[in-house]
Amino acid sequence: MDRIDLQVAVNRLKPEEITQQVEGEPSAPILERVQSARNTATQRFKTEHNLHCNAQMNSQQLRRWCQLNDATRQLLETAIQRLGLSARATDRILKVARTIADLANSPSLEAPHVAEAIQYRTIDRLQ
Repeated sequence: MDRIDLQVAVNRLKPEEITQQVEGEPSAPILERVQSARNTATQRFKTEHNLHCNAQMNSQQLRRWCQLNDATRQLLETAIQRLGLSARATDRILKVARTIADLANSPSLEAPHVAEAIQYRTIDRLQ
């Protein structure tokens, strides 16, 4: 399962959850955030050969574009120890965290971005 970036368990909805008329966020603002994040990545990688999005980063590029401060490094190291994450899983967490940061319009990776990316490794937590 290391080769899958997002691993999320989704529970079955209760009948009352299915029938509720809950308003979600409209698609237009979501599309704008996604386009903005993609543009950010395009600008970041404009000097990189054959690199167009965060998912394509190799280990060297991860070190360059996903630098961690002390608190974020400690968070990731704790997750690696507790969840028994492989190097591949850790790289995937960093790629997802970089995307989360881009969606938040953040130039650097912060602890909340990495924490959210770690949460998307549900399968790793269940094993």
